[in-house]
Amino acid sequence: MRKIVDKVTRSALIFLMSLLVINVVWQVFSRYILNAPSTFTDELARFLLIWVSLLGVAYLSGQNAHISIDLLRNKLSLGSRIKLRFLIDSLIIAFALFVLVLGGGHLVYITFVYTQLTPTLQIPMAYIYLIGPLCGLLVIYYKLSDIRRMLSGRYDHLATEFEEEIGKESIQAGP
Repeated sequence: MRKIVDKVTRSALIFLMSLLVINVVWQVFSRYILNAPSTFTDELARFLLIWVSLLGVAYLSGQNAHISIDLLRNKLSLGSRIKLRFLIDSLIIAFALFVLVLGGGHLVYITFVYTQLTPTLQIPMAYIYLIGPLCGLLVIYYKLSDIRRMLSGRYDHLATEFEEEIGKESIQAGP
């Protein structure tokens, strides 16, 4: 299931990024070549950038490729590293739930009820803000999947990181 979610997310990111590039190229072309700048491209580029950024963050969270400070992690044994990873994943789930899903869902609801429209495209802002709760749900799915994998004893990625650190320390220490 996770591979399918990864593939769909990657495909959506590729599509949105391609659309963003085409949109910006059209804006530059229409402004400098045609001397008639397009009216919708600036707003569309802004919204596409929001969607690409948040969806990219959710995808990187699922790949465990997000920015992290690993000073403490590198000094822990494998067992302690697993406990720390469980704590971090739990905190990420709580943040995604409260801020992105619940807070973002409330924002989507409010903008939908008050029918706030975008200035140029005239589409409901609720559709723009919808990426927050969607990405929150995606992050929660990824982190729950990671926790389930750790609880089932499949924490090979943590063991590999641990072995790499031990190898680096022995190389740095030298003979």
